[in-house]
Amino acid sequence: QLLEAKASLSLAQTRHALQLQQAKAQLDNMVPKQQLEQLRTSLRGEQCKAQQLQADLHQQLVRTQEECERLLQVAAEQAEGLEQSLRSAEAVLAERVAQLEDAQAQLSRNKLLIRDLHKENKGFAMALQVAELKQKSTEEKNQLLEEQASALKQLIRRITPASLS
Repeated sequence: QLLEAKASLSLAQTRHALQLQQAKAQLDNMVPKQQLEQLRTSLRGEQCKAQQLQADLHQQLVRTQEECERLLQVAAEQAEGLEQSLRSAEAVLAERVAQLEDAQAQLSRNKLLIRDLHKENKGFAMALQVAELKQKSTEEKNQLLEEQASALKQLIRRITPASLS
């Protein structure tokens, strides 16, 4: 519309210039008054049209400029919002990185603890084997002592009736 308005204005100005030249030429050739008035009226009409086109063009320009300013304001607000979102995301990311670093440190401590527990467990397993061997040896000695005690009891039973008679 702006381009059309500019083209119409340019066309009106060209017509006006041509009509002015024609009017001058006709005046030089002694143009009748009636025709001169028609030309003047036509010229005034074209001038009014040109002024109206200029006013319309100015209004469109003002509206376009206001729209551009509004769009720039919206874009600036959006950019500010995006910057704030980015800062928030960076803060969350930094927090998560710190959490991951803490978790990794804890994992390393846990690995060392597990390694120590494995060593300790091996020591307990060896001590358990030694204790089991001692228990087995003690059980064997107990068995032997029980057998000896049983043999002694039988011997005492045999001896006791013979000593009583």
